Amino acid sequence: MKLSSSLFALLCLVCEIVSIALFLRGFFPAPVKSSLSAQSTENHVPAEPQTGSEPNTSKVPEPLFRRVVIVLIDALREDFVFGSDGRRFMPYTSHVVERGSSHSFIAKARPPTVTMPRIKALTTGSIPGFIDVVMNLNSPALLEDNLIWQAKSAGKRIIFYGDDTWVRLFPKHFMEHDGTTSFFVSDYTEVDNNVTRHLDGTLKRDDWDILILHYLGLDHIGHISGPHSSLIGPKLMEMDDIIKKIHASLITKESEGTLPNLLVLCGDHGMSETGSHGGSSEPEINTPLVLISPAFRRKVGFEKLGVLEQVDLTPTLALGLGLPISKNSVGHLIPAVFEELSLREQLRLLQINGHQLSRLLQDSNPTFHKEAGYEQFRVAEKSHGSWMKLYLDGNTSEVLSNMGKKVLKQYLEALKAMSSALSKQLGKYDMYSMIVGMIFILQVLFFLMLAMPEALSREAVVDVPLASALLSLPFYLLCLFGSALHVLVCTSTGGTCYLCSLPWVLVFTVILLSSAFTCALVSMAARRMPASNKTPAKGSDWTLSELDALLLIGTVGHTLSLGSSSFIEEEHQTWYFLLNTLCLAIFQDVCRKYFREQRHRGEEQDEGPLLPSSTEEGRSFSPALELGMSSGSEKWLALATPLLTLTCCRLLRSLNQTGVQWAHLPDFGHWLNSGDHKAFLSVLAVVSLVLIFLLVQRHCSLVSKIALALGLLGVYSYRAAVGNVLFPWQHSSRAVFKGTVEAQFVYVFVLGILFTGVKDLLRSQVMSSAVDSRRLKSRGLWEVYSGVVLLVALLFRAHNLPTLACCLLIQTIMAQFIWKKLHYDAAQTTIMHYWFGQAFFYFQGNSNNIGTVDISVGFVGLDSYVEAPAIFLTALSTYAGPLLWACHLLCFLSSQRDRAIMGLGHGSYCFALLRSIPAVFYVVLVTSLRYHLFIWSVFSPKLLYEAMHTLITTAVCLFFTFMDQERSARP
Repeated sequence: MKLSSSLFALLCLVCEIVSIALFLRGFFPAPVKSSLSAQSTENHVPAEPQTGSEPNTSKVPEPLFRRVVIVLIDALREDFVFGSDGRRFMPYTSHVVERGSSHSFIAKARPPTVTMPRIKALTTGSIPGFIDVVMNLNSPALLEDNLIWQAKSAGKRIIFYGDDTWVRLFPKHFMEHDGTTSFFVSDYTEVDNNVTRHLDGTLKRDDWDILILHYLGLDHIGHISGPHSSLIGPKLMEMDDIIKKIHASLITKESEGTLPNLLVLCGDHGMSETGSHGGSSEPEINTPLVLISPAFRRKVGFEKLGVLEQVDLTPTLALGLGLPISKNSVGHLIPAVFEELSLREQLRLLQINGHQLSRLLQDSNPTFHKEAGYEQFRVAEKSHGSWMKLYLDGNTSEVLSNMGKKVLKQYLEALKAMSSALSKQLGKYDMYSMIVGMIFILQVLFFLMLAMPEALSREAVVDVPLASALLSLPFYLLCLFGSALHVLVCTSTGGTCYLCSLPWVLVFTVILLSSAFTCALVSMAARRMPASNKTPAKGSDWTLSELDALLLIGTVGHTLSLGSSSFIEEEHQTWYFLLNTLCLAIFQDVCRKYFREQRHRGEEQDEGPLLPSSTEEGRSFSPALELGMSSGSEKWLALATPLLTLTCCRLLRSLNQTGVQWAHLPDFGHWLNSGDHKAFLSVLAVVSLVLIFLLVQRHCSLVSKIALALGLLGVYSYRAAVGNVLFPWQHSSRAVFKGTVEAQFVYVFVLGILFTGVKDLLRSQVMSSAVDSRRLKSRGLWEVYSGVVLLVALLFRAHNLPTLACCLLIQTIMAQFIWKKLHYDAAQTTIMHYWFGQAFFYFQGNSNNIGTVDISVGFVGLDSYVEAPAIFLTALSTYAGPLLWACHLLCFLSSQRDRAIMGLGHGSYCFALLRSIPAVFYVVLVTSLRYHLFIWSVFSPKLLYEAMHTLITTAVCLFFTFMDQERSARP
């Protein structure tokens, strides 16, 4: 079966996407959960040692608090409360922390540090799976045993105001609720006012037991302008006033003979230095936890802050409210909360927590008896029994007190050890799904590598021996073997893996495809064997040059170097180095062409035009002549191109500090975004937008040029409306978080330009003249590209507009003076575009940390949260660098008359191969390192980035294939 190179590459990428999805389904495990009853009840509470048949000894102790108010401030970093910012902007809270009846801690949140997994952790006490970062956009109802369910079952009346993620997780649990969307990050005022407006009335009422308030404004400010924004201070002062109001109301409600109330101040996660979150940096995982209650002793001065896990709050609140601990909770009690209780009561609470952790450990770990924490708990429980026997006998000596303190210490050590062991055992992998997915991905890579000579030949056609494979005996033997293996795995695992839950017809189809691919691979490999020893196969004219070797070795070497967590965190440094090396290699080629090789001018200009221009058909093309310069200047412009590219790249490196090691250091972007330099940022934005227009408009029709100019003016108007840049006639009273109308104004012109480009592409199909059809199609592609550039300009933050301008400048000068003049083939040009796209991914400020994803762009021009546009805009903004370079490659290759069909096929194939190499590498890497210390904080986010990048590349290759198939169809 013969396929064009582009179609073959597209089919390989589609198979790769399915394989990666299957691998991810098995890799991201379900969290540690008990297989016992769905929810904990008082029947699961152990009896107090040595109490025999005494009443109430097998029940949860009485509650310690009458009412609990939980104030959860989204993205509240610990230094916002405990640092200098806290003393400056939250004076009342700081006073309570230092001298009030309170306990303060630094609570560490486990990655991924996004809202929905953190809420699950706070309410269930378990550590959610990493895949919950994907589910964060559409949270389903939480069916796992949790604190909210336990409280409702016990008759507690719960009121909630704030982030509607709680309402989606607990749809029928609240007596009263008012949810606000958490994804419309442009709003940081109304989203909090909608919570506070209920506060006065609710605090005066006596018909509730638990009040939960989730404030989102601080998180939205971080997404908009970062943790050092001038908006942070007023927002913290607003939160401080709310804490003061709630605390004062709870104090006035206190009365003799009633239990005390408890006020909890916490954050779900922190905030990185760029204002985002999701990763594992210290500012993202360190959150404040302040517990305020008259039940605690009053402090006489500032005490050293303790450090604990965020999940430790769950069992503490459960027993403080007289509720059973959630059965999947991995947290342990916070001892300071119960230190005012009698020693017997403290030991009883620790015993209940230890019993729950030991049951979870037994159910999730077959070798639980070898865990040190489990053995320590058993010893502590026996010592507890001995202490209780002395206590019930009426012994009041000091020996009893010392023995009790020793038992207390044993319990605490055992709880910490068991909690730590359960936290490390994040879940159980579905190895069957992982291995099947990995086999498919490896088969795709081998297909691509074996097809290289044919895919890069002049015909750009790959002969896949699929029909012969389906008729071979090994194919049927492999099908039988795969079916038997599937039955064996499913029966031995009890059907718990994902593939075992699928219909048999679907599974058998997968087995058939895998068997066919294996036989086809063997046939292709056998066909290549004589070619390597005798003569090249027909059409296999591809050879490896010096530059090809550099590009291939650089790509593979970069991929292999990322086996270390440090290389993944600082991957941008590798791409910067490779880009510098590439520029020096190009500079060497330019010198060789103009100073070492003596060629006739006619030979140098025997090719057709590189880009669409006003030159007549058949006329030779010279970049220098098009720019109005003498032909002698062309040599010096070509020499200056790699040097200018190096200069632009060096400047862009200083614009956004990324990675992990040096991400906290100030960069030029921070300097531009400070309020004191808004005028300079405004001038820089204007210069960048003008340069963008000049570089893009020359390929467009007059109508598209006008639309582009008005659209770029709208981009500046939008940035002025949201307060990033200055507008001379802007009214100072205008709210800075608006800009919806301006953004929608730009969207109109984006759609207009895209419509014009698509119209030209369709018109080119019906034109009789091949020359006119080619010219119209080339213009249509460039207009579509111009529309994408305008959309990216709208989504980029103001300080990143120079990144877009430099991207277009490098594309223009490289196309004019390097790729065509030095006769680079399509494969070499594609690899260069890929390298530049990867480098510009990091020039934007991205990294392999989820925390650098700017979700605020998903709401540009939207009045409310709409899931599909938000996801599309966020993905487009994040991968704008690779996408722009891929689109430019499509336009560039399509504009070459002599190699258009071959070039598109070669480009699509090279993209598929370049994406498959790192995808296969990371799949194998995370499988072998699945128990590594940094598997969730470093390797898993990188794997998600690679999967998303592969999906984007598949979409690009789909467009390549469409253009390639259309060209092949024309005579």
